[in-house]
Amino acid sequence: MTGPPTPTPAGPPDRRPGGRTARVRAQVLDAVRAELAERGHEGLTMERVAARAGVHRTTVHRRWRDVGGLLADVIDAAGETDWQPPDTGSLRGDLTALNREIQQSLVVRPSLALALMAASFHSEQAARAQTRLWAVRYAQCEVLVGRAAARGELPPGRTDAHGLLMAATAPVHHHLVLLRADPDPLLPERAAAAAVLAAAAGAFTRGGGGGGGDARQ
Repeated sequence: MTGPPTPTPAGPPDRRPGGRTARVRAQVLDAVRAELAERGHEGLTMERVAARAGVHRTTVHRRWRDVGGLLADVIDAAGETDWQPPDTGSLRGDLTALNREIQQSLVVRPSLALALMAASFHSEQAARAQTRLWAVRYAQCEVLVGRAAARGELPPGRTDAHGLLMAATAPVHHHLVLLRADPDPLLPERAAAAAVLAAAAGAFTRGGGGGGGDARQ
């Protein structure tokens, strides 16, 4: 699945209960991230996470039940961070900056983003959490299309923001994840430029009825 980047939070925000509960969650999720980075999802176990977090394993089992629960909570925590899409003053600049964030998250070693992608193919809970995260990120990034319309960068009508974002970011994922090629420093801007040209030509413009992911201009 392609989409905007998955930020790696240093710890969970204050959206969940505070005090000891929040501290335990922070310790456990940090341990999950570290274990994923070192061993991948194949080596992730409740026992290793508990030992690394300094938490009794019954606490981990009681709250998260299994590895799938741990993975889902790590992904959900990423969606709780105060991430904002780029604002460079142009659609091409915004999409380029977004692609550079995505590329960095995929090429850094070890890559938590890649580990979570792999894990989502082996855990239904993680897969559902990943889907929720992408939905949130795409919704957040629709502002890029709205700003571009206000600046007159996109044609009149209705722009499928989701389709435009997919077209702009997919080449980076394809290059790094599917082809496993070395990072291309020019690809983030090249992919962004191609998507902008397509959008300006009306490739993502819809007329008539509405649908999810459209940005009115």
